[in-house]
Amino acid sequence: MHALAFWVPSGASMTLNSMTGFARCDGSDDTASWYWEARSVNGKGLDIRLRLPVGADELEAPIREAVSQKLTRGNINISLSMQRRNAPVEIQVNAAALDQVVAASQIIEKRVGGAPISPDAVMAAKGVLEIAEATEDETVRKARAENLLASFRSCLSDLVIARGGEGYKLADTLQAQVDDIARITDEIAASPVRAPEAIVERLKTQVSRLRLADESLDEARLYQEVALLVTRADIEEELTRLRAHVDAARGLLAEKSAVGRRLDFLAQEFNREANTICSKSNDAQVTQLGMALKVVIDQMREQVQNVE
Repeated sequence: MHALAFWVPSGASMTLNSMTGFARCDGSDDTASWYWEARSVNGKGLDIRLRLPVGADELEAPIREAVSQKLTRGNINISLSMQRRNAPVEIQVNAAALDQVVAASQIIEKRVGGAPISPDAVMAAKGVLEIAEATEDETVRKARAENLLASFRSCLSDLVIARGGEGYKLADTLQAQVDDIARITDEIAASPVRAPEAIVERLKTQVSRLRLADESLDEARLYQEVALLVTRADIEEELTRLRAHVDAARGLLAEKSAVGRRLDFLAQEFNREANTICSKSNDAQVTQLGMALKVVIDQMREQVQNVE
């Protein structure tokens, strides 16, 4: 039995699995030779699609059970190609075809004369004789089915390894993206425009504009407008949530379970905070950093779609 081998870095921590992978296993016994192929691509849930040869339907249930025990998400396509060896055959007479050939020969004989049709000619007529596989011994059939399932389990293990190898690459990419999100968040937090002095100067400018726009503003109304400006410009809560999301993402990347759905949800939360920062920003530098943050988050969301 031969299986495709997949390289995984030595000592790699297989904490993340991709939904993308491929595996093939060859196998044989005294009665047949075969090969399994298993392909896996992204999917919202676990969708198993089988293509089995005629007579192999009994393998479907154990195959689905085996896959469900190993995988939780992905569109899985599994096919089996098999070539029987020296399969016993039986020659069978198709009685209906025989009757039609004999009847036709009798009609021809009556109308045009001639010798009756010979047995050789009858047997040579298309459809009279049929070659079919003889009924196989049940013990032999069951033994081959067990061999096929053992071969499939080997193929499934290789598919899991392949998905893990892709997951190893994904983990590195996602970790780098989370680090970028953390770095940009810190840059926004440390931006000079968020210094108290800079905020006071901006408020003075905005208050002056309010008074020029409406000289009748009383102190109470002016206070309300200033408080509203301060509230709209404050992004401290968004920065705090971004840092919390970064910690959560790093925790998920270290888990030894299927975290794709949770990472996808977290990426949406990242995006929500970045959008809020951009909408609240009244400074070009913060807006630029917010847009850079959105670019990294979009890249992360794209990669997360590959995670089991």
